[in-house]
Amino acid sequence: MTPRGLEWIGGCALGVIVAVLTPAAASAQADVCKQRGQLDARYCDEDGDLVADVPKDTKKWRDPSTLIFAYTPVEDPAVYHNLFKPLTDYLVQCTGKRVVYYPVQSNSAEIEAMRSGRLHVAAYATGPTAFAVNLAGAVPFAAMAKDDNEPTGYRLVSIVRSDSPYQKLSDLKGKRVAHTSPSSNSGHIAATVLYPEQGLRPNEDYKPLMSGGHDKSILGVASGDYDMAGVASTVFERMAVRGVTKLETFRVIYQSQLFPTTSIAYAHDLAPELAKKITVCFFAFRFTPELIKEFSGSSRFVPISYKEHWAVVREIADKSGAPYNRAAFDKEAQREAAELAKKSAPAQPKQ
Repeated sequence: MTPRGLEWIGGCALGVIVAVLTPAAASAQADVCKQRGQLDARYCDEDGDLVADVPKDTKKWRDPSTLIFAYTPVEDPAVYHNLFKPLTDYLVQCTGKRVVYYPVQSNSAEIEAMRSGRLHVAAYATGPTAFAVNLAGAVPFAAMAKDDNEPTGYRLVSIVRSDSPYQKLSDLKGKRVAHTSPSSNSGHIAATVLYPEQGLRPNEDYKPLMSGGHDKSILGVASGDYDMAGVASTVFERMAVRGVTKLETFRVIYQSQLFPTTSIAYAHDLAPELAKKITVCFFAFRFTPELIKEFSGSSRFVPISYKEHWAVVREIADKSGAPYNRAAFDKEAQREAAELAKKSAPAQPKQ
């Protein structure tokens, strides 16, 4: 493997670490920041675009020799390590820097990695994008698009087995309904706002069962562990394309309006020249046939604005009473840590 080639950190995954603000650092930043909005105390938003500004102190700008890139852990990270190799190889050539693909195990770990400076460029799922912006200084700049250059979107789709008796959401009162995780837009937050309009009230008509992922919810419905699940339409379609599931196994009984999909973001404190180069490289990259197939015809990255394209996501969060703040993130990080610990615990022998 060449020094500037793609590197896989074998067997290594980011842990879930809940960061603690240094009071002195937060205070110093607060003294010079005139506008912050919903951003964490260590960031500033004086231009009003809702994302963290580049640090005023040029000594805080970073220009690393190695760029660390991660893709959202919606599904098996190993799948995307191979799938995105053409992209990371292209970034090596385009930026002139070494590129490392970092497999993350949870959304909170991915967000914490950028917050702590260990991650430079990342793809965040819809809900976690807002956490990354507010708490990690992420600056979303791109999204996938088809040849029409319009950013691709997804819907919350509510699926049941095709042989089940359920025809509408209100039929699921008292049933086993899967959500993915509290930080997920389509997997949880949107459902808390949109399902009641269809006669099904989460936490009143049923207790949401957190599956830990869209793929797990889908497989759980297929196996009969759940009666219904709300998932991102993009994940649902990709699993069928890969042959992991069959569309005929399911029936969609509800679908929402269109939401923005995964964002590509860079850390706010990258040197402006490097940040500009990264954006140019992403926009110049053209998807391989494998990527086009995996992402339902998307063939390139196009510019996005967090302020504009994530407006509907922020609105849903506000209506649900689940803002993208530190308290909500810490709660989700603790839940994900407990889930990972449970998975890694050795199996107990049967009595």
